[in-house]
Amino acid sequence: MTKEERKQYSKEFGKHTLDDAARAKAEGSFIDLPSGNTHYELRGDGELCVLVHGYAVPYFLYDKVANALAANGYRVLRYDLLGRGLSARVRGRYTPERFAKQLEELLDALGVDEPINLFATSMGGPVVTAFCAAHPEKVKRLIFYAPAGMDTFKPPFYMYLTACPVIGDILFAVCGDKILFKNCARELLHSPDEADAYLAKLAVSLNYKGFTRCALSSLRHTILRTKKATGYFRQAAACGIPTLCLWGKDDITMPFYMADRFREILPAAEFHALDGSGHIFIYDEIEKAMQYTLPFLSE
Repeated sequence: MTKEERKQYSKEFGKHTLDDAARAKAEGSFIDLPSGNTHYELRGDGELCVLVHGYAVPYFLYDKVANALAANGYRVLRYDLLGRGLSARVRGRYTPERFAKQLEELLDALGVDEPINLFATSMGGPVVTAFCAAHPEKVKRLIFYAPAGMDTFKPPFYMYLTACPVIGDILFAVCGDKILFKNCARELLHSPDEADAYLAKLAVSLNYKGFTRCALSSLRHTILRTKKATGYFRQAAACGIPTLCLWGKDDITMPFYMADRFREILPAAEFHALDGSGHIFIYDEIEKAMQYTLPFLSE
């Protein structure tokens, strides 16, 4: 996508209201939860897999994972975290506990009462471990794809800067959505031809008011609260739930050095390092991801 094309997309960022008319045009389903209206998709039959996405890209990040799981006989639930995609831009702090509560309410509203296979990528890591800490009996297996939440994470300078009161609010309000949009497809290492379509889908989320506010809060209260997040990973490890983790060695967003800390905290987890893979290998290297995921689920 050219600089001019990105500029054209960015003209619509934050200009639209996420209302019933907008939801009526969208694919998927919507449900009113105490936490906020939530956009989700539930399909397939069999054992349930619940997919929790990360910081900026909503549930379309799991397009290929969901297709692969459904094709292999699994029931799949994926949804947009609050503040992303087409889920409500509610007020308040975006913490792991808040996201975990949204997941709890969604499962209850859909009548899910069996233990689930719970997936997480990136910021989804602290979300699912917070959920697991509160409801270990509801989780059958944990599957992590390069999770955030390790206290060895060394944030880039811009994260420290945007986390500062006032300064961060101004920077995010002025250019936060544009920077996220520009960088979100940079780790499509093996399918650069899909980058334009990927960014076009992301633009839909950025078009609705409140995205940057929610993203900034998530950065401050989830991504950068690594000590708290690592504590949730420790609690998940203590539950003894079978766990799989895949991590790309060329990951820029959640660098591979964090995998050492993950393996220290969850020594019983099945772990695979992926040569030549970036942060979003679940989108551009689906065969590699399923090579390990499907056997783990069938154990």
